[in-house]
Amino acid sequence: MKKCVEISSVIAVLFLSPTTFAQNPNTRNGRGGNTQTADPHDLSGIWLGGEGGDRNNSPETLMTPWGKAKFDSYKPSFGPRAVPGGLGNDPLSNCDPLGVPRIITAHPSGENRIQLLQTPGRLLEFIEYGHIWRDIWTDGRPLPEKPDPSWLGYAIGKWEGDEFLVNSAGFNDRTWLDSFGDPHSDEMRLEERYRRVDHNTLTIRITIHDPKAYLKDWDLPLTVYHLDPDPNSKIPEFFCVPSEVWGPQGVRANGVIETQPLIANRVFTQDNAKWLFWSAREVGVGRLRQHY
Repeated sequence: MKKCVEISSVIAVLFLSPTTFAQNPNTRNGRGGNTQTADPHDLSGIWLGGEGGDRNNSPETLMTPWGKAKFDSYKPSFGPRAVPGGLGNDPLSNCDPLGVPRIITAHPSGENRIQLLQTPGRLLEFIEYGHIWRDIWTDGRPLPEKPDPSWLGYAIGKWEGDEFLVNSAGFNDRTWLDSFGDPHSDEMRLEERYRRVDHNTLTIRITIHDPKAYLKDWDLPLTVYHLDPDPNSKIPEFFCVPSEVWGPQGVRANGVIETQPLIANRVFTQDNAKWLFWSAREVGVGRLRQHY
């Protein structure tokens, strides 16, 4: 309850105080199109897409023996190593948090939404999938030497020219880097570079530093977002709900007993756009629908 009160207070400050952060009025809510100028230091808004970042880019040749063993043990539902439906072990199939960077670069429906809110001392990254906040501290504090492992890690940010640089650490090793089963360890550190290219375009360049899993640093494919043009847009609820994936005692509506959550019972492919995903946008609840 205390955490909810704190978040509500932050939201109230953001939306009720005109002095919370400077914003060019010509860039708000995506109004005006590409011809308008945009302050490159103004990242605020709801951003749609996340294209490119979750392409298959597995650096198998860069993996350490530890990393390769993890990679071989993962059974993804995407890409060249995709296994038949129900046989994979993607953490997504258990409704586990996707973690960083995957929560930024991937989304079960194929399109992500994030909202960036700039406040004194931190940037808040509000992410559609899971309806979660990620704190990126901008008050000058250093990264903790030994942060407690967590799903989202611990992040700090600062401006380098027109790029917003985020460094993060303190991740657990229970998530995948992407939908293709690329691993990471609890020693991983991330470097994210956010750049507002123009009024409507935000790019994110992510570099993986994980000497336990990889022989050298490597970059994920560039992730691209576009400003939501709807001035009344908001981030909808979008949860992975185990009880709605499994049904009562693991029994589907048609009476078939499942041994894996439904979200894992299809080989997901990006080529033919076959997805099982939470259709909260259409019906407002976390029910699975099959799209062809």
